[in-house]
Amino acid sequence: MEKNSGSKGVRPISFFVGLAIFVTLGVSSYIILCGTSRTGTHRLLKESDNPSDNITTLHSVIPAVKHISPPEAVKAIYMTSWVATVPGWRSQLLEFIDQSEVNALVLDIKDYSGKISFITGDPVLASMNVEEDRIKDIKEFILAAHQKNIYVIGRITVFQDPMYAKLFPSQAVKSRDGIVWRDRNGLNYIDPASTQFWNYIVRLAKASANLGFDEINFDYVRYPTDGNMANAVFPVSSPRFLKMDASPNLLVHNQVCSGNTTRARRMTKKEAVITDFFSHLHTQLAEINVPISADLFGMTMTSADDVNIGQYLESAAPYFDYICPMVYPSHYPRGFNGYSNPAEHPYDIVYFAMTHGVARLVAANQNPRKLRPWLQDFNLGAVYDAQKVRAQIKATYDSNLVGWQIWDPRNKYTRGAYLSGTNNNTAADSLSFKSTVNVSSKQ
Repeated sequence: MEKNSGSKGVRPISFFVGLAIFVTLGVSSYIILCGTSRTGTHRLLKESDNPSDNITTLHSVIPAVKHISPPEAVKAIYMTSWVATVPGWRSQLLEFIDQSEVNALVLDIKDYSGKISFITGDPVLASMNVEEDRIKDIKEFILAAHQKNIYVIGRITVFQDPMYAKLFPSQAVKSRDGIVWRDRNGLNYIDPASTQFWNYIVRLAKASANLGFDEINFDYVRYPTDGNMANAVFPVSSPRFLKMDASPNLLVHNQVCSGNTTRARRMTKKEAVITDFFSHLHTQLAEINVPISADLFGMTMTSADDVNIGQYLESAAPYFDYICPMVYPSHYPRGFNGYSNPAEHPYDIVYFAMTHGVARLVAANQNPRKLRPWLQDFNLGAVYDAQKVRAQIKATYDSNLVGWQIWDPRNKYTRGAYLSGTNNNTAADSLSFKSTVNVSSKQ
């Protein structure tokens, strides 16, 4: 469950790593200039300049590259885009992956700042001034990983996006006084119902796949939670919510169950919006032929509702090749499942969550092996040594799952927690590159 410090534990630390290594991201990073004309002058990007008008395929813009197929059991660690700019540090992490059971890397395409971490080669994205030439050799870096048979997953922080909110404030969550709303960390959030923004994310995903990323991972795919929610106004969602109030049948969703039977259930309004976004990604990204995945709150494995953020496991699963619940024990509230401090019980928390998630996907006629949990290798609520990290991995295997990905915002990683060599602990069922949507909805 994303809580207090962001969806992956202490996320802002990754910013300070970059801050210490390079330069402070100042106001100049947010100057809204767009492109350079033949005369050398710039024009301001107007809000009427909608990037979604140019959502055509990018295969003609960037030459196609080779991808590697997902391992039967994806075992990934996370690398910040800032660490990827430090040759020695990133080489050490690639060496660690090469010499251990880890076989995949999650790398930021767009982080919480809203800045894209590299030059994509897409002219529309370039014209928006949202790219930062942070990882200058992104193609070479991905190629180097591929040469070591490392599967490269690109992570996009979706609706938390200060850059896009600056460019298109009408698409952002607002405060009641009309200014752009900020969360507790001072970051802006895009209204999840903004189809204009959906198309921007699709464009970024296509451009990234064409640079060589083997999978596109979508994080912050939810309504906001961190901040003064009583003061939050959703200018794009609100009209749609009113339509749903006027036509309640819009929320009726026919969910496929075991034996291909269906049952009708009523979505929440937030769930309907988020599910439509998931459907949009699934449809628009079918052509890129690489897997797509979504990060969900850990609580979605056990909660009977959408946790008031629009995420419901059975609604999300049909649209992604992998579902990545953030079941960090430290993020569960005190008293959860009877534990005064869940962080002290890594095996029990992960096993409880993932066995429930597996059972739910089986009941929904979905392949439970598409569950690939985020686990923690950072200290929060308890000191996470090799034993605690390994306990989470064991709980994943004991839940009849085979893949996992590890979050450490410091990118240090507890080396003793991971087996050496290319040890595959369990066999995995193959997953198709593109999930088959087998749901029927009246949305």
